[in-house]
Amino acid sequence: MQFFRRIKAGIDPQPFLDEIASNEGAWEAATGRQAKIAVQREALAIPLRGLRKSAIGERKRRDVHESRWTTGSKLYPAARRFLKDVAREQGALLSRAKIVCLRAGRRVYPHVDRGEYYAVRDRYHMVLRSAQGSWLKSGDEEVRMREGELWWFDNKQMHEAFNDGGQDRIHMIFDLLPRERAVDVFGENVKLGRYTVRAGA
Repeated sequence: MQFFRRIKAGIDPQPFLDEIASNEGAWEAATGRQAKIAVQREALAIPLRGLRKSAIGERKRRDVHESRWTTGSKLYPAARRFLKDVAREQGALLSRAKIVCLRAGRRVYPHVDRGEYYAVRDRYHMVLRSAQGSWLKSGDEEVRMREGELWWFDNKQMHEAFNDGGQDRIHMIFDLLPRERAVDVFGENVKLGRYTVRAGA
């Protein structure tokens, strides 16, 4: 397969699910995706990292590279640690991140993630809950991701998702900017986790 790659398996999703359960109204706190992004209208989301609004200027939102932790992300320390750890392991700069829920029978409609932000980043899915596995399609390839699995997939292809199970399907979805591209995007001496990337390094 060229549009999907399983990175890890056997990750315990329970700490992340416990954090969600401990925050009453977690799925109702942010409804921007449903209201503003037509292809995402059936998905619920908990934003963990979003674009830095002060950096938008005259750019379109899809062209803004700068991101930051949301205020609400403080309620999800295990998720934050996980995201930081994966970014370090992949030698990349953590960008936008969210926890997303598709109720039974709901879908994310076919689309391509366009813009300067997406063009240089890799998209990852960590499956937290999916009774019979999560169906995703990218390009002409289909997979069924299982609970506790971390996947990379190519969101620059036409892609879609559908919850054909009987319970909520919950994923942690995030973007990483690879080390070799970080200098091009942000300039020299970009800090990636515990180390600094320099031009030519």
